[in-house]
Amino acid sequence: MRKYFGVAAMFAVLTLAGCQRTAMTDIDTTYRPQPLEAQPVGPVESNQLPDPTMGASGFPEKPVVNSETGQQNTEVAAANALEVKKETMVGGWKVTYAGAGCDMFLTLTNLGAGSRGGTRGCVGELTAMAAWEVSGKQILLKDRDGNVVGRLYKTAETRFDGSTGSGQPITLSR
Repeated sequence: MRKYFGVAAMFAVLTLAGCQRTAMTDIDTTYRPQPLEAQPVGPVESNQLPDPTMGASGFPEKPVVNSETGQQNTEVAAANALEVKKETMVGGWKVTYAGAGCDMFLTLTNLGAGSRGGTRGCVGELTAMAAWEVSGKQILLKDRDGNVVGRLYKTAETRFDGSTGSGQPITLSR
């Protein structure tokens, strides 16, 4: 019984000690920093940006889409593809697929012959995506069994275009 009384007394002392009021009389609340003076700013210039669809601007050509099927011509995308570095692919991507948007996440963690990846909010074939790998200038999206569910080519600095295994167009962007 004394043991419990001692614990209760110690608890009461600690509780009351936490309720003590402290005064902050040593702080000077009258100090106000001086406002900064305005600094001169150079003139602002404006020019019209060049049309990105003209090849001379340095931008890659737009992906070629077959007007009959609405699907991207992967041979043209492959020929115009930019170099891909695996390290730059890591992270979250916005996916446009089947007329809707979803998210894709790519890591460098090994999974079979590729690296682990996954989707959130996607439909169709992309729900099976579990791994990815860089093969030349293309990104291969794979399921857990190693089957390719999509192929992508780098068409701009933060954009990849391609198609799923069934030929549906797919775009990754940041």
